[in-house]
Amino acid sequence: MRHAVYFAPPQDDPLNRAAALWLGRDAFSEQGISPPADSGLPLEKWQALTAEPRRYGFHATLKAPFTLSSEKTVEDLAEAFDTFCNRTAPVTIPKLCLAGIGPFFALVPDGDSQAIDALCAEITRAFEPFRAPLSPEDVARRKPERLTERQRALLNEWGYPYVFEEFRFHMTLTGPVPEDARPGMRALLESRFSTFIDRPLPIAHLGLFVEPTRGAPFRVDRHAPLGGTPNTDRSHA
Repeated sequence: MRHAVYFAPPQDDPLNRAAALWLGRDAFSEQGISPPADSGLPLEKWQALTAEPRRYGFHATLKAPFTLSSEKTVEDLAEAFDTFCNRTAPVTIPKLCLAGIGPFFALVPDGDSQAIDALCAEITRAFEPFRAPLSPEDVARRKPERLTERQRALLNEWGYPYVFEEFRFHMTLTGPVPEDARPGMRALLESRFSTFIDRPLPIAHLGLFVEPTRGAPFRVDRHAPLGGTPNTDRSHA
């Protein structure tokens, strides 16, 4: 079993509904969702292009999946998650955009990301005591030979290479898209998510996700609003 701390809008939030329809799965529910009739793609191609983000559920990674330390219990983690959410103020991403990250497409901040970057750094540190050391197999899965020296150092220290200055907030919508299909995919996604692009995104909830067994779909185990006074500037946090 692995756990992760993700940003995920509430289940009934329009963004979560739109993403769940696109991915064909809602991580809040055990029930599947029919493939979108208007995906603009043949069924097999849509299934292949959305397979990876469908397994994880619509989210943005803030604390990457980890195996629980032998010194901690699931109850300890749940209590820490609730406490963190209660004492942590929400933030806002001023504007969202669609971007290609290598061969993948995702929703990302357009411009200023200081607030969400600082929140992710807080989460990385706060939940580190719950993470068991990486196994050699876990390290190998990250393909350290493809990482920079700094990313390898972060992987060794924090269990994930994309934290702190290497972090980039993103909500993945596809797996790898062939290069010749990317212009069409960009146009398709910009149309499907036009309601959310060029608009602010409140980061007002966190989800504690669980992967029951390695390779199984991630699901929402706990979901909580962030408390405190809303703050769009965590640069000094």
